[in-house]
Amino acid sequence: MRGFYRAAMEGTAAAPDGRPGLLNVVDVEATCWAGQPPPGAVSEIIEIGLPVVDLRARVRVGRHRLLVRPARSTVSAFCTELTGLTQAEAETGVSFAEACRALAREHDAGRRPWASWGDYDRRQFVRQCRATAVPCPFGHAPERTHTDAKAVFTAAYGLSRKPGMARALGLAGLPLEGRHHRGDDDAWNIAALVLDLAGRGAWPA
Repeated sequence: MRGFYRAAMEGTAAAPDGRPGLLNVVDVEATCWAGQPPPGAVSEIIEIGLPVVDLRARVRVGRHRLLVRPARSTVSAFCTELTGLTQAEAETGVSFAEACRALAREHDAGRRPWASWGDYDRRQFVRQCRATAVPCPFGHAPERTHTDAKAVFTAAYGLSRKPGMARALGLAGLPLEGRHHRGDDDAWNIAALVLDLAGRGAWPA
């Protein structure tokens, strides 16, 4: 599949779908602009980062990346500066429909719980699935299996305001690995924050 790679991390292989206690951590990057989008253009997912967390073993057991080819927009210079992704790279990706099928097929997205930093990723999937008539890979009611890791972190650390991912890593004493605003790197870092929360007994059962 174009634009898709898998890498087992931390010395473990990707866990089988049926193992209990697995959590998909999702971070997406989408086409964006410094100001308003060009006429006729809409923000579309161009990258999906997805590490798998084994909440029982307290480890990240898989790291995955999926590039998605935009259909109604292009990658702007502003977007490239922010994410590092180029239009040429995005064009090597799969269609949004195939990306959603891959999430369901490869990562059991319709049944496995999932998390993201904030609610943007869930809302972007819902919007884009509705606009393209593509079945949502996280099921008909994706909010039922979704956890907002930012909200959990804010409550666990007793903060008055929800922090960005980079600030949360600093508060937790964790390094920022890779490039911020790169889907696979951000998702990997969010997975580390999930494990920090699980270690504190703050991750919802």
